[in-house]
Amino acid sequence: MTELLHLCKRHLYVAPLAQALRRSLYSTLQQQNSDQQQQQRPSKERADRWHSLPPFAPGPDGASSAGRVPPGGRADPTTALKWVRRCCPHLPMSLVQKLFRLRQVRKETVNSESSGPETQAEQKKPKRVSAKDTLISGDVVLLPITAQKLHTEVKHCYENEEEINFIRSLVLYKDPAIIVVNKPQGMAVQGGVGIKYGMDALGAVALKFDYSEPPRLVHRLDRDSSGILVLGRTQASASVLHSVFREKTSTARSDDMETIHRVLQRKYWALVIGAPRNSRGLISAPLAKITTEDGTSERVTIARDAESPSSQHAVTEYKVIRSAHGYTWLELRPLTGRKHQLRVHCAEVLGTPIVGDYKYGWRAHRKLEPMTFLKPKTKNEKLPFGLESEGGSISEKQPRLHLHCRQMILPNISVALQHLESSSLDDDLSKLETLDLVAPIPSHIRTSWEILRY
Repeated sequence: MTELLHLCKRHLYVAPLAQALRRSLYSTLQQQNSDQQQQQRPSKERADRWHSLPPFAPGPDGASSAGRVPPGGRADPTTALKWVRRCCPHLPMSLVQKLFRLRQVRKETVNSESSGPETQAEQKKPKRVSAKDTLISGDVVLLPITAQKLHTEVKHCYENEEEINFIRSLVLYKDPAIIVVNKPQGMAVQGGVGIKYGMDALGAVALKFDYSEPPRLVHRLDRDSSGILVLGRTQASASVLHSVFREKTSTARSDDMETIHRVLQRKYWALVIGAPRNSRGLISAPLAKITTEDGTSERVTIARDAESPSSQHAVTEYKVIRSAHGYTWLELRPLTGRKHQLRVHCAEVLGTPIVGDYKYGWRAHRKLEPMTFLKPKTKNEKLPFGLESEGGSISEKQPRLHLHCRQMILPNISVALQHLESSSLDDDLSKLETLDLVAPIPSHIRTSWEILRY
């Protein structure tokens, strides 16, 4: 715990006044360069598809108005992500990250020293750019025009009292540092292309309360998953939480599971089709992402080569709760935080796909028959944001995903911040208290539980 908090201190040990001065300087530099930002105009065809950002223009020292210049130090290179965030501060960070993740951001490189018109034309052809790619002078970053339209739609202020009360009814725990909600199944954590409602945008309105800044996401849950979602209420608490989640993944190796002190613990409940061979075990299977050629979707699979740069180590503990009627209730404990980790480990390693997971378990669902002979009565309640309050259990022909983040144990971030403010770096904070959070299961999983009791 002490090492964790020392890590958090390194993230948080920054002079607020210096930060404010630097932000002011960056704004001034950007304003001074505004006359240079319209050097290139997109053609009509490109304007119909792409939103062109101002050409990247570094300063005399190699930094840009978007760059970060440490006092007395060298300027950090400006990445595509930093430039988009500087030029489009109105776009939600979640949307920007998703555009890069789905490879929907392009870049035009313009080099006046190019030898001929053919070379220059080739350079001006938009090419995919990643978030970490470094920009050079004259680079023009292009965002899909749909991103601007989407933001105009998302910018709608949720002033409906019923909607705000619904979001606030999801709160499981709140203190000066964090807010914990029980995310409903079917609601996306982050907004993006094709997503009308996201917890990040809704939380910025409904969960801000009396704070001057909206709560920040520090981890993710799949849209079709439900359960505990933690948000940081301040920049400081979000930085500590990011450190906690990063440390959890970076230290989780299958060869030291017995000795490592687990600062963060998460337990999921899942209903799977079939039964694992063993009643408990440890899955250590690296994952790799596969993106379609058009960049519209992603799929995760078990990596063939664990040493490949694209491979990510992933470790999951599992334990059988009970089995009945061809189904099994599992308790899953992810020791790393990879996208779709639990779903892929269940489907491809255990051979027991999660009920309602048609992405990774569609073959098993083709043979699945609804258990209609013991269908309990459910209360039909109308929910906002298009969420479903009934159906989705194993009594239905197409059940919804049965994956729920049931429990989370993490350090008390509010107390940690108090220690960081009042203690020296050498203080022993290993006895810091923890928070034990539990989220009630949603109605469709509860209904399946009741059915399988018989």
